Amino acid sequence: MLRIHVSGVDLSRVRMATRPDAMWETILSFHRLRDRRGSTVFGKWRAESRTRLNGEARLLSALVPLRGYFPDFLTPSQQGAEPLGLDAGMEALRDTPADRLHGEVSLLAGNRPSMHRSPDGGRSAAALLDALAEGRTEPLGRLITTLRGYHRAAVEPYWPHIQASVEADRALRGRALLDGGADELLASLPSMIRWRAPVLEADYPVDRDLHLDGRGLLLQPSFFCRGTPVVYRDPSLTPVLVYPVTHPGAPAFAAPGPWLGRLVGHTRSAVLKAIGNGCTTSELARRAGVSLASASQHACVLREAGLVLTLRHGSSVLHTLTPLGASLLRGGAPLASA
Repeated sequence: MLRIHVSGVDLSRVRMATRPDAMWETILSFHRLRDRRGSTVFGKWRAESRTRLNGEARLLSALVPLRGYFPDFLTPSQQGAEPLGLDAGMEALRDTPADRLHGEVSLLAGNRPSMHRSPDGGRSAAALLDALAEGRTEPLGRLITTLRGYHRAAVEPYWPHIQASVEADRALRGRALLDGGADELLASLPSMIRWRAPVLEADYPVDRDLHLDGRGLLLQPSFFCRGTPVVYRDPSLTPVLVYPVTHPGAPAFAAPGPWLGRLVGHTRSAVLKAIGNGCTTSELARRAGVSLASASQHACVLREAGLVLTLRHGSSVLHTLTPLGASLLRGGAPLASA
């Protein structure tokens, strides 16, 4: 179990990340790529991503085991709520001090499960790991090239969907914050995380205590995080809790079905516009000027057409726009990339 000790000062400094973090999504997606669980949500993504990879997985396996610890420097921390972005994250990775490389990579000693399967790839991965463990910074260029190649294959094509899922989660947390402050925000987190003031408990593979010591806590929702949240191993780094967004159970990145043809008429267009940055069914009915039953039916059709994402929020549900729904309202303009 993970226990995060939250003082009154820390509670006032809890904040939500403004968008998905490209570095966290890249590393955590590599876990999902090799994980056979969650086939309903991630199966199609795994199949598509593997066809685009070109040896990156063999090299990354040396630094990112299937389970357990991976070096903190792979996901550089930021001070504010705005993630660094891919380019800035890669530059921060390139600037990792030699002593930190040595210390963090040394913790991976003896954990090289994938190197026996491919002699050439295994030797290459082992050489990279050994060089980093010695504190040599030259191999960082090769690591960054590998990470960029993997990101292009497995994360970048799906970024609008990742962003929409994180935005939907932010809408849920933001509503909880408005309803009851930071206490309600922490209490609203997924079920594997439990707020028992003044301690935030979470399912975790090892027993650990993290003391915030007045630094606050950054909450980072993640599309590819699964099962348990993730925190930095080094307690001196900016405290961040990466936790999984709620997936509705349908395949991730699924294309819209034949329901799109049912999207006709001014009323449904008004309903789509009324959803905006997120609303409950009752709020949707009020905004669009329709009955509660009609709002629910319209939201159902929009959801089936792939234009709306619906998540449960307490006793009600919260509707938010998907990338396709937002694009239709913008006249086809795409969402920003990582």
